[in-house]
Amino acid sequence: MCWPGSHCAVTPFTSKNNARLKQIRSLYQAKGRKESGLFVVEGIRHVGEALQAGAAVEYLCYAPDQLDSPFALELVRQQEALGLPCLAVSNETFASLASKENPQGLLAVVRQAEHRLDQLDRENFRWGVALVSPQDPGNIGTILRTIDAVGAKGLFLLENSADPFSPACVRASMGALFWYPLVRASFADFTAWARRQGFKLYGTSAHASLDYRQAGLFAQPCILVLGSEQKGLSAAQIESCDLAVSLPMRGRVTSLNLGVAAGVVLYAMLEDFERQQS
Repeated sequence: MCWPGSHCAVTPFTSKNNARLKQIRSLYQAKGRKESGLFVVEGIRHVGEALQAGAAVEYLCYAPDQLDSPFALELVRQQEALGLPCLAVSNETFASLASKENPQGLLAVVRQAEHRLDQLDRENFRWGVALVSPQDPGNIGTILRTIDAVGAKGLFLLENSADPFSPACVRASMGALFWYPLVRASFADFTAWARRQGFKLYGTSAHASLDYRQAGLFAQPCILVLGSEQKGLSAAQIESCDLAVSLPMRGRVTSLNLGVAAGVVLYAMLEDFERQQS
């Protein structure tokens, strides 16, 4: 096959009955992702991050008449040269596959990757975040992106969590999904692991007496534990934490968006760590 950008033309595939096109469409549904263990990554930056991180990319799908980014064209050329299947489709076909309007003309099908608790310890994981029953995949992706921004090391999804491989999470993570360990576990197994490894657990609660901005409050190795968007942490879960901190609410609302709250506290933790090291 000729590569995009080479002297010969690529003939886009148009048949809607192609098995891979059917598979891509199925992966926008939770059932399809669960049964196959695969998920879709859309967009030039996100696909580039997946490839650079060494994610298990099964194949690429692209629209050669739409893809005019030299970076993206080179990605496809390199991956095809390495033997990765690269399916060229028409603009119309690609638009029918993409979940967003004005797609960029490139997507990847990637195998889901998760870590186990026993793969992490205080040597390779100094601090991170645990979410208990988060229901919004966009919040999960946003928090992964913030984990990357502050230099934390990964994310735990505890109890019944939204799907971290849904398109909303993948987009919101801005590629961070591919670089950090993601662990799904029960709250009991997580806390038992944290105790064995000597991690401090910092929970968040509107009723906590400790202000999150208190200097010298945080120490590594540690994990910030946040509850779900609707219920927060239960009294028993807060009791399982070493400390509970609160974010002051000056106005009429009683809580912050989960992604915002995580970002506020994570940056306070980072500042605290840096202050202690100076």
